[in-house]
Amino acid sequence: MITIAKRVGVALITIFLIATLTFFLVRKTPGDVMQAWAMDIVETYSMTYEDALAFVKSMYSYDPDQPVLEQYIAYISGLLRGDLGQSFIYKVSVNEVIAQALPWTVFVTSISLLLSFGIGMLLGMIIAWKRKTILDPIVTAYASFTGATPDYVTALVLLIIFSINLHIFPLKGAYDAVVPVGFTWPFIKSVLWHAALPITAYTFESAAGWALAMKGSAVSVLGEDYIMAARARGLKEGRIMTRYMGRNALLPMITGLAIALGSMVGGSVLIETIFAYPGIGWFFGEALIKRDFGMLQGLFLFLATAVIFANLAADLLYTRLDPRIKLEG
Repeated sequence: MITIAKRVGVALITIFLIATLTFFLVRKTPGDVMQAWAMDIVETYSMTYEDALAFVKSMYSYDPDQPVLEQYIAYISGLLRGDLGQSFIYKVSVNEVIAQALPWTVFVTSISLLLSFGIGMLLGMIIAWKRKTILDPIVTAYASFTGATPDYVTALVLLIIFSINLHIFPLKGAYDAVVPVGFTWPFIKSVLWHAALPITAYTFESAAGWALAMKGSAVSVLGEDYIMAARARGLKEGRIMTRYMGRNALLPMITGLAIALGSMVGGSVLIETIFAYPGIGWFFGEALIKRDFGMLQGLFLFLATAVIFANLAADLLYTRLDPRIKLEG
């Protein structure tokens, strides 16, 4: 219990340091969103810059002239109350943005992660068990291709082929606006149809990486005594591959899976932006483009917290799955 409490304490300290670092780094980025909006108002309504800047400041609770230390104290105080800050673009709290966007991101990325992980584990076991087959170089080439190709390229290709040219899937959104929201088949069908291409892009980009990782883990297991003992007993090859090699090779993958689960709440900025899918990644991209550092630092801290606690959960779970591993204080 002391070790677990210590690890939780380290995680909380890490989150505090990330929050502090993010706060100051964001304010060091070039450009000021208030000044940019003020210039837009000057050009659109022919107002003086001073009047436009005063008008913009009056619309938001943020004052760029407030001392940084006062802003920092206010920000940390808000975090202690569970307030991740305010979005200057949408005039709402970052908590509301996350509440709106997180279900869509989790829906798409969880399905994609399960598909890619399952496909990767199966391919990894097969190419580790049956080496020197044509499948091994194919998977390796596939992994090299996806590793060298940015995920937005895959998303663009899918969008161009299946949405723009073939008109099979929609171009943007999470569901058709004309379909009433509810637990009905038309709405569910619309949601699945809009999510099909983002899920495909995520899965295609991730599956090969899991396969190679599983192959490396499985190859290291093949030389263990229990594998040779199972073969000596005359057990079927499929049973040895799945129950003896597969199960034990899967253990080291748990940490990677847990971290991936934590990271998935951030979505993919590029994939969600290309498909205009209203998840966390899309809002993150909007915050970057429009210099909305209120939303940017809130979303970044949310993602960092998810990854840190996912990693902590992986450490604790791994000790349960493998009694040979013990937590060290």
